[in-house]
Amino acid sequence: MFKDIKVKDWMTHPVISVPLDTSVSTAQHQMREMHIRHLPIVDHHRLVGILSLGDLREASPSDATALSIWELNYLWEQLTVEKIMTRKVITVRPNDLITDVLRMMIDHKFSALPVVDEDRILVGILTETDIFRMVIGLSEHVTSPI
Repeated sequence: MFKDIKVKDWMTHPVISVPLDTSVSTAQHQMREMHIRHLPIVDHHRLVGILSLGDLREASPSDATALSIWELNYLWEQLTVEKIMTRKVITVRPNDLITDVLRMMIDHKFSALPVVDEDRILVGILTETDIFRMVIGLSEHVTSPI
């Protein structure tokens, strides 16, 4: 059932991304507004990193800080995604088989993988939600045995 399905058939595209110099505050706001957990970081459309909710949590100031809320907000606004993003990003290609990619996601416990072309230009992202959408879509076209 899944053996001939390619990533390009179910990936999300166009993908929401931001440039390296985006403030962490802006990126966090965009992720919240768009209801996304992974935000690819690009430099001239080429993927250079990814920002996850986990990256944001790690970069967040501790509740034990002596800084005021205004000082914290100022510092958070000055910090760019380039400083906290994950740089070593595992990617997939549009023509990769979905079964191979699903194995990779399970093996590495990834919930999303950026999709890039041969020049590392970001063309999409494959997320758990896309996989759920695929399973539901395919199951609606399968007739049950009698």
